[in-house]
Amino acid sequence: MTTLTRWAEERRQRFSLRTRVAVLAAVCVAGAVALVSIGAYVTVRQSLYQQVDDNLAVRAENVLRNPDIAATSDRSFPAALLSLTDVEFAVINGAGDNLIDLGQREPPVGVDEVRVARGLMRDHIRTDSPTDRRVYAVRYGNGALVIAQPLGPTRDLLENLAVVLVVIGAAGIVLAALAGTAVARGSLRPVLRLTRATERVARTGDLRPIPVSGDDELARLTQSFNTMLGAVAEAQEHQRRLVADAGHELRTPLTSLRTNLELLLAAEAPNAPSLSEQDKAEIHRDLRAQLDELTTLIGDLVELAREDAEQTTWEPVELNEVVEQALDRARRRAGDVHFDVQVRPWRLIGDGPALERAVLNLLDNAIKFSPPGGTVRVRLGATGDGFAVLEVADQGPGIADEDLPRVFDRFYRSQEARTLPGSGLGLAIVKQAAVRHGGQVLAGRAPDGGALFTMWLPGSPE
Repeated sequence: MTTLTRWAEERRQRFSLRTRVAVLAAVCVAGAVALVSIGAYVTVRQSLYQQVDDNLAVRAENVLRNPDIAATSDRSFPAALLSLTDVEFAVINGAGDNLIDLGQREPPVGVDEVRVARGLMRDHIRTDSPTDRRVYAVRYGNGALVIAQPLGPTRDLLENLAVVLVVIGAAGIVLAALAGTAVARGSLRPVLRLTRATERVARTGDLRPIPVSGDDELARLTQSFNTMLGAVAEAQEHQRRLVADAGHELRTPLTSLRTNLELLLAAEAPNAPSLSEQDKAEIHRDLRAQLDELTTLIGDLVELAREDAEQTTWEPVELNEVVEQALDRARRRAGDVHFDVQVRPWRLIGDGPALERAVLNLLDNAIKFSPPGGTVRVRLGATGDGFAVLEVADQGPGIADEDLPRVFDRFYRSQEARTLPGSGLGLAIVKQAAVRHGGQVLAGRAPDGGALFTMWLPGSPE
């Protein structure tokens, strides 16, 4: 990039949008004025010169048509020549000599006029640059009649016209620049408010919406920006709740861990009462349980954060195989809970590990609430509208009416679930995985009274 180009780019970036709009308006008007002025000047110029030519031709034609002869004491001459006393004229022969001398101003005679006098041309008109005259020659008798008219008055008129056009054009450009500035200032006022709001958000984090007036493109832009601010505010609130809930959930196992560790350390201090082997075994079991709970909670948080991140590469996934793999993992920790499984082939494009985690969470939830010896029913099949439906039902106590709307909220746990292990994030992970894959998941009651979770996912049977 050359120095001149860089300078031009820096100047362009330094100009505000309002300045660029005003300059653009002035440039457009300047171009239009220049075209109109040039067109008007050329048209008037041609018209004035044509009038001069027509006047010379008419004057010469009048002389040719008038056969009257005027005479003085010593000579005679065509009477029509007396009408040419306000212009320069001459009657010349083939040698270019003037045949009639009435004391008039004689026009410039050149080669073209001589050729007309010799009969080589009927007439001829030209501009004599040295004398700045328009010269017209026409065949007259055995010679030629030559008439000339100075072009000074015509040129003065054209110069005055050029000055007027320049003045009017400059005034129009100035008015256009002022009008462009006024229009830009008024039209870009919403943009200025939007800019100030953006700077305010960046400086203070204040996400209050911007007042909207009108229904034009800038108003819609402001509405879109307000929508974005609302989404950012919602995301911030969502993040704040997530951090607060995660801190609350982490506090309980960490407090228990701290208490048990302090108890073990205090028992090992000199002169401190020792703990029985049974008490130590119970504390060790509590520590392992609390570590498992903490590990599960942190793993769910990491999984939830991974689900929130943008997925860049998806692959073909056999959903029936994903369900079978999740079942293999669930059976190893199901105890005496049985599974009634009917799975049909289904393929979709997605994230296999995320779907397996979602299905495993549904199975673990069903195992957790199933009674000893209970059965978890698992069904996977097509619905006929481009979606597959996965149903997981248990024989537990079911979901209370007041808990149904919130079972998929992060960290939400019903009264019955608070006494059971879990982080309150499993079903939130299920919902997020379903939504990311273009599906949905609903909670309800199974026919035999337990909980029923139904997840729809798009795809095809082959």
